[in-house]
Amino acid sequence: MAIEVGVQATKARLSELLAAARAGEDVIITRHGKPDVRLAPVAAPARRQLGFLKVPPLPDGFDAPLAPDELALWE
Repeated sequence: MAIEVGVQATKARLSELLAAARAGEDVIITRHGKPDVRLAPVAAPARRQLGFLKVPPLPDGFDAPLAPDELALWE
């Protein structure tokens, strides 16, 4: 069952109408007796998962210090 409320009544009952919309009620705000706006709860965003990419294994010694001649090339 939908709750239909005029704009002026909405101002006075906003907290109550928000709670009704969160509970699943269909809340319709009317203007001059005609449906104008529907209140609906915002869906929670989907949970993001980190680490979904497959990373190839790193070679042995990947994080070993560079040899002095290689290090000189970077400086």
